Amino acid sequence: MNDTLEFSEIYQEVKGTWNDGRLRFSKQTVVYKNSKTGKVDSIPVSELTQAQWRRVCLGHGIKLWTSTGNIYKYDGFKDTDLEKISEYFKANYKVELVEKDMCVKGWNWGTAKFNGPLLSFEVNESPAFEIPLNSVSQCATGKNEVTVEFHQNDDTEVSLMEVRFYVPPTTGEEGADPVEAFAQNILSKADVIQATGDAVCIFRELQCLTPRGRYDIRIYPTFLHLHGKTFDYKIPYTTVLRLFLLPHKDQRQMFFVISLDPPIKQGQTRYHFLILLFSKEEDISLTLNMNEDEVERRFEGKLHKNMSGSLYEMVSRVMKALVNRKITVPGNFQGHSGAQCITCSYKASSGLLYPLERGFIYVHKPPVHLRFEEIACVNFARGTTTTRSFDFEIETKQGNQYTFSSIEREEYGKLFDFVNAKKLSIKNRGFKEGMKGNDNMYSDSDDDQHDAYLERMKEEGKIREEGNDSDDSEGESDESFNPGEEDDEIAEEYDSKASASESSADDGDSDGDRKKKPAKKAKFVKERKPRKKEKKAKDSSAPKRPMSAYMLWLNSSRDRIKSENPGISITEISKKAGEMWKQLGKEKKEEWDAKAVEAKKEYDRAMREYKESGGGSSGSSKKEKKKKGGKNEEKRKRKSAGGREKEKERATGNDSFKSREFISSEESSSESDKGKGRKRKGSDDEEEVVSTPPSSEESGSD
Repeated sequence: MNDTLEFSEIYQEVKGTWNDGRLRFSKQTVVYKNSKTGKVDSIPVSELTQAQWRRVCLGHGIKLWTSTGNIYKYDGFKDTDLEKISEYFKANYKVELVEKDMCVKGWNWGTAKFNGPLLSFEVNESPAFEIPLNSVSQCATGKNEVTVEFHQNDDTEVSLMEVRFYVPPTTGEEGADPVEAFAQNILSKADVIQATGDAVCIFRELQCLTPRGRYDIRIYPTFLHLHGKTFDYKIPYTTVLRLFLLPHKDQRQMFFVISLDPPIKQGQTRYHFLILLFSKEEDISLTLNMNEDEVERRFEGKLHKNMSGSLYEMVSRVMKALVNRKITVPGNFQGHSGAQCITCSYKASSGLLYPLERGFIYVHKPPVHLRFEEIACVNFARGTTTTRSFDFEIETKQGNQYTFSSIEREEYGKLFDFVNAKKLSIKNRGFKEGMKGNDNMYSDSDDDQHDAYLERMKEEGKIREEGNDSDDSEGESDESFNPGEEDDEIAEEYDSKASASESSADDGDSDGDRKKKPAKKAKFVKERKPRKKEKKAKDSSAPKRPMSAYMLWLNSSRDRIKSENPGISITEISKKAGEMWKQLGKEKKEEWDAKAVEAKKEYDRAMREYKESGGGSSGSSKKEKKKKGGKNEEKRKRKSAGGREKEKERATGNDSFKSREFISSEESSSESDKGKGRKRKGSDDEEEVVSTPPSSEESGSD
């Protein structure tokens, strides 16, 4: 038989929520480690007294009793594990694993029994449900009723607020109230904080960053009392997970961080960390409110009745002795500036990231603590605003991602060496030397990340370019219409004619009118509107463009995604497919890439055969002929119309038609009839220029 038995995905109920973890049975201890918080329960084998196997909602569970009065429950075992665990317990623990069935009748009357830290409600000597008394926050009594209230857990979707027990009157001892006796049994084991007695010591006006403000900290034997101007908090030492003492980057201040589970609450805000900020230069003399013998007996030399030193040292020393937890400090990491932390930004705030021996901690807004064992991989990414900085991304096994941005480039080498030494998975592992010596160091940082959408767009762009090269009929259709050249041609032609008319005018007032003429000419040219491009007709007989590797994989996997996720929408299918493609192995992707290359070759071969057979050329030649014929016909119409207008004006000899320039010059001029005649003659020349189309020279050459 093996020396140890290990089980993964074993669940422990904590205040209404299931936390998974790993359970290990060894010859000396039973150890359970919570995957979420990292908290470890260690039970010495010598203290085990009973063991029970039960059918529960999560399969099967084990209930363990110890000689110290504690009870531990672990669920999530399989039915086949019973025989293996039972034999191990008999051989190593000398304890028999007893099978016990739960009552599932649904009756609401029975017998309440207090078994250590549990209140068990039994029906016909079978437990219906059990209440951990350390989850009780308050107990109130009525005439024949006891109301039990519970601590709330933010991680649960549905929380049990209270349970009421009806206690019938009994004819027992006179003066003994059964309701009060029931309530006292609950309160003796409940986690109800009552500030009775004197505080061991008090620290006045300490600066607290979260929750923000200045608080008096009163140290009691079983809990910590934060007293501020607006809020009061009572924190049991049992809720303290870890203690951190972190030096500030300026080497003049210290952070003292207390990790809490469950967190303290202020309205809808939850504070999982209590962060105190101290100055290294601030000293204090402390006297404990206990006699020397009591201090020596209780703290075993860890504390003394009279102590003095730096304020942060006194606070951390007292907390370590009362909470009985180790204080975590930064390890051997040193940044580019010699500090044990890195300046960076998380979300919208700037703070400090501390690489520890077993994790990372960021202070202070919001505080984040990440253990190495819950980190899936890390990533070094290019900075979003400047190349003088980079981003450090951490992805957890639960799928959460934390991005610490705006880290100075000089810190890269130190941080890379630290992550590499801790054997963390680096998503985009590259050359560290290139990062140090090359300013363009982030050019290949994202090469390992596959963007399916980008690949598809690139593939379609290549195919579109090839299609444009093979069929340029659309480009030829717009070759004769060039607005820029046309405007220049009209301006030169008009200016040369206008100079002749200007030389025949002697009045100085007409100069101002001539200066306004170019604006009117531009307005006249703008009246010509370009013809709309005709939409290119698709040839149904042309071969279809090939699909990319991602699209080929998606078409083959779409039915499987639908079957695994019934009722999924089209957009959710695309999102799910993108995630699956990103997680696909390199060998699988190469297989689909090869299929895409084959499809591209097949498309090229089909396109060559299509062009050789004359496909796509007949339609474009007809379109060209039609467009050229339409242009020539339009030019002939415009030329004949201009000739008829000039002949009509010469024949009539009246002022029925006048150009815009003639009208403006006639209104502003005060010359004689002779001068008017000269102007009319000049305007006829101008009119002829306007009526002549811009491309008349081209039509003459044709």
